Amino acid sequence: MKFLSSQISYLLQNKPHRRNLKLLFRFLFILLVLIVIFTITFHLIMLSEGRYFSWVTGLYWTFTVMTTLGFGDITFETDWGRVYTMVVLLSGMLFLLVLFPFTFINFFYAPWMKAQEQSRVPKVLDPTISGHVIFTHYDEVSIALIKKLKTFKISYVLLVQDFTEGLRLSEMEIVVMLGDLDDPLTYKNAGIDKANLVASTSSDVVNTNVAFTIREVNENIPIIATCNFEASEDILGLAGCNNVLSLGKMMGTSLSRRASVGKANAMIIGKFEELSIAEATVSGSILVGKSLRETKLRETVGVSVLGFWVRGAFHTARPDEIITANSVLVLAGTSDQIKAYNALFSIQKDTTYPLLIIGGGRVGRATGEALEARNLEYKIVEKQKERIKSNGKYIYGDAANLEVLVEAGINNAPCVIITTHDDDINAYLSIYCRKLRPDIQIITRSTKERNLDTMHRAGADFVMSYASMGANAIYNLLKKSDILMVAEGLDLIKIQVPDQLIGKSIASSCVRQVTGCTIIALQQKGKLILNPEPNSVLNKDDEIILIGTSEAENIFFKKFG
Repeated sequence: MKFLSSQISYLLQNKPHRRNLKLLFRFLFILLVLIVIFTITFHLIMLSEGRYFSWVTGLYWTFTVMTTLGFGDITFETDWGRVYTMVVLLSGMLFLLVLFPFTFINFFYAPWMKAQEQSRVPKVLDPTISGHVIFTHYDEVSIALIKKLKTFKISYVLLVQDFTEGLRLSEMEIVVMLGDLDDPLTYKNAGIDKANLVASTSSDVVNTNVAFTIREVNENIPIIATCNFEASEDILGLAGCNNVLSLGKMMGTSLSRRASVGKANAMIIGKFEELSIAEATVSGSILVGKSLRETKLRETVGVSVLGFWVRGAFHTARPDEIITANSVLVLAGTSDQIKAYNALFSIQKDTTYPLLIIGGGRVGRATGEALEARNLEYKIVEKQKERIKSNGKYIYGDAANLEVLVEAGINNAPCVIITTHDDDINAYLSIYCRKLRPDIQIITRSTKERNLDTMHRAGADFVMSYASMGANAIYNLLKKSDILMVAEGLDLIKIQVPDQLIGKSIASSCVRQVTGCTIIALQQKGKLILNPEPNSVLNKDDEIILIGTSEAENIFFKKFG
């Protein structure tokens, strides 16, 4: 109903369309008058021939002749009647077969179709929408974030500057609004005063212009922008951005953290208030070969093992699961508990061979800086000369060339990190490196979420999605850290206890068995309870913190809402 009313509103508000509708109604009125005259004349001529027919019959004859559908059951006997029949026939051909279709299509059908399109790409957002997120650019980060907003039923609108592009996105069920990004009126029409957040993920220049324009109409709305160049961070801040995300640097830090070389210990990768989430490499430690039950980590240091990664696959923690040298444990506990774990199980490895980074762009350089902060040696393979730095860490050449890889140390490197922005190249290089070194650790990035499985099949041990990382970073700021991406496809979520679980204990809720998600913390009366006991009861006003894969997340929300 709202869709129909918006179309009618568009037709009536447009002055040329109102004029066209008047012309159409005028034409229909003339056609109606003509039909009445022809019907009356039919009766008069028939009476002159001494014949009488009902008015319905007269109307039937008029329509039959004017529409050229043919007749034969009612005909005139005089020449005057036959001449009149030809006049009606020609009038019908002119009005019904020529003028009426032309008038209807141009004055009604075409404007109506345009109104339908206009309603799908409006210039003003529905005023009933509030608490929404405003997007200014459609890219992989926006796509991933929109998907997450839909999951949590949060409203949004994507601003488009091209009507055709808006129609295309509307067909994909994306909520769009037409408007220029440098026009303050656009943001007023997008309900900036009722929005929760503006996310701008375009180029640094466009993001700066967007932030500056928004600040002309609203001083308080939080603005989050992505940043491609370090020099732009201050400019974006001065333009009005509350948060500037350097995704390249964030990606480099995340990729470097996955390298299981050097000091094998637990590294904190995220926090929920007092709850710390850490990843721990175990190669060479006394934990290898033991089952999770045998490690007694919870009794010894207080941490809980949420699960572990093996070759890119996350395994939920099971008591009898055996820890292998390739396992990377996902731990939950306080900062002190993580320190206690490191004090008991951390070991120092002697790494004499440098790690190999393929790609010397923003992400590659950031990865190198993060590895250097861990006191790890590295080499960067780069085929663009302008990116080569004279610090002894760069190898010039194409990584697809075996001689280049050998020169960079592929035969002895403990880990290769692939950082190019092209997913096809990353998959190709993952396959290549895996064939050359079946035992090497391969870490790669993926620009698009849908290519994650492809990267794992190609041989990557860990894959980080640029889109997911950016979307989760923005969502964390929107929801004040109610969600944390532990790793690609593995999230921590903080939510209210669903109605179906109120009054049940954690054990009786069967959340883990039914959905695959694990309750790792419970917030009751403002107090956070880490690693709650299985008999802990879930109350109405409590909040639970879950960990699970994207698939387990979806199952949980389908099951419990």
